[in-house]
Amino acid sequence: MGKHELSPLANAIRFLSIDAIVRAGEGHQGVPLGMAEIATALFMRHLKFNPADPAWPDRDRFVLSNGHGSMLLYSVLHLTGYAGFPIEELQRFRELGSHCEGHPEIDPANGIEVTTGPLGQGIANALGMAVAEACLQARFGPELVNHYTYAFVGDGCLQEGVGQEMISLAGHLRLGRLVLFWDDNRITDDGSTELSISEDVAQRFRVAGWHVAEVDGHDLEAVSQAITAARWDTRPSLIACRTVIARGIERLQGQRGGHSGRLHPADADAARKLLDWPHAPFEVPRDIAQAWRDAGRRSQDEYEAWQSRVAALPAAQRAEFRRVLAGELPAGWRGVLEEYKRRAVDAEPPPGGILVSAEINDLLTEVLPERMVACADLEAPMNHKRRLKAFTADERGGAYVHCGVREHVMGSMANGMAAHGGVIPLSLTYLAFSDYERPAMRMAALMGLPVKFVFSHDSIGIGRNGPTHQPVEILASLRAMPNMLVLRPADAVEAAECWEVALEHREGPSTLVFARQTLPAVRRSHVAENLSRRGAYVLAEAVGGSRAVTLLATGSEVALAVEARTRLQEEGIPTAVVSMPSWELFDRQDAAYRASVLPPGGVRVGVEAALRFGWDRYLGERGGFVGMTGFGASGPAEALYEKFGITPKAIVGEAKRLLAAA
Repeated sequence: MGKHELSPLANAIRFLSIDAIVRAGEGHQGVPLGMAEIATALFMRHLKFNPADPAWPDRDRFVLSNGHGSMLLYSVLHLTGYAGFPIEELQRFRELGSHCEGHPEIDPANGIEVTTGPLGQGIANALGMAVAEACLQARFGPELVNHYTYAFVGDGCLQEGVGQEMISLAGHLRLGRLVLFWDDNRITDDGSTELSISEDVAQRFRVAGWHVAEVDGHDLEAVSQAITAARWDTRPSLIACRTVIARGIERLQGQRGGHSGRLHPADADAARKLLDWPHAPFEVPRDIAQAWRDAGRRSQDEYEAWQSRVAALPAAQRAEFRRVLAGELPAGWRGVLEEYKRRAVDAEPPPGGILVSAEINDLLTEVLPERMVACADLEAPMNHKRRLKAFTADERGGAYVHCGVREHVMGSMANGMAAHGGVIPLSLTYLAFSDYERPAMRMAALMGLPVKFVFSHDSIGIGRNGPTHQPVEILASLRAMPNMLVLRPADAVEAAECWEVALEHREGPSTLVFARQTLPAVRRSHVAENLSRRGAYVLAEAVGGSRAVTLLATGSEVALAVEARTRLQEEGIPTAVVSMPSWELFDRQDAAYRASVLPPGGVRVGVEAALRFGWDRYLGERGGFVGMTGFGASGPAEALYEKFGITPKAIVGEAKRLLAAA
């Protein structure tokens, strides 16, 4: 078994994991058996946490980025006394309804900080948590915010591109309270890591400015000493832990099958003999169980001292601190948007779409200091920095993170910020590049995190940059994502309304999609009600009889629909325009409201500089569509709209064609 004795405390993790995996008939034993000593050293001696109050704001964060090894986390949560993980839950590993799911699913009230499974996402989330901690400490002081972020990481996380993005950005920002533990077992699902990589992985961290320690991952003392050194270093730290995958299962340890090869009762029996663990399945000896429970109470003094410091704050400061941690919006924020909305009705000339968002966010700077803006090397065209200071290695009070061209880690980092709490993260890039951060967007939707994904350059309206930058298919794909709120405002008034909706929305992420080009005003009179909150509304009703035509449009194409309506009305064809900034919000309205916006009868034409996919549910059997049928081209925006037939003339023609066919 090597030169080090295996700790009985670590073996408690091993055998709870073995027993759960054997009972379930499946699972991934490589991580919990290979990293048991690492987890023991961290939770026993260093991690600041309180199972009696799992969501304690100043707790250290722990992320299991190699989430397939979920039984390691569940075992530790059970052993340290989290109420959500009694032994009965471990016995139901991978069963429907169990807290012990196949991969950890976000549940801070029970000790699970984020959902992990897609490799690399967890360490990128950890980066975001470290950024949030540093920002909050700069604002409120180390007496209130003073914790570390730890993450377990496997070879797969570091092979994913997001892993290298994270290494580079975290090193650049010198996030000294971020500590990774690399499970260096040199085995992947296919076999040896030599099948696919040959570089010095630890050196990748060193050249990016990390502190690196290389230790025997089965030596508790060595791991513990490395953690102590990491906590004193001002750089982010990698503790490279040389381990044996599935250690304790003689048939599989150190081999390919150690990752997730099926365990049988005979394997569990053999491991019990090998490791001198003469206890029944799911049984932990009293002295070992007590030692783990004591570890769960180790931070009690720190917890009580922190509570006392918060209680001693002046009332206003305490209220603000608690407001920010709770994610509650401050008094007065809505008034900023309402005032902007009133002024936008008469604003001339209208600004470009994304510049409207930039102006709105600049106005929110003082009232919403907890906003954190992350941008992928597009400060000038997206223009959301303005009065914000940059968050840097030397300036932790900044609220603008220059992410470089690293969209994937930017989105995942924003998820980590949201999961940490205390900040409102915005993630900014062009819509065409949303595919680079799509895994992060999916995870935000899956976890229900209130991240604001902000996009510019949303269509062929960007012009000469050509089809690589013209995202004709992406709106449809985002609308297809469960729990993703998509908002595409038509002008400055709708932009203010959509930002109000996005800031209110706490149950999941919001995607705000803006044009590059100018958005002519379509809302020419002030209405106090937030019409965009209903998802769709009648912008202009038919005149001169019941509706013959309803034109439905979003974003920059609403103005085209308004012009087409004018022409149809001039020809005596009663036509209404429905602006539809959010399909998801419209679908949530009651049937009566939806029928008032889209009554039966007449013909409907959808207008959007994107693909038709998804529109037919609103257009009905007699519906038509004016939009894209394929990729775009390079040329001036006006010429592209003409080339692809997205014009008032084309809309009028489509409406007449449908009327003639009726």
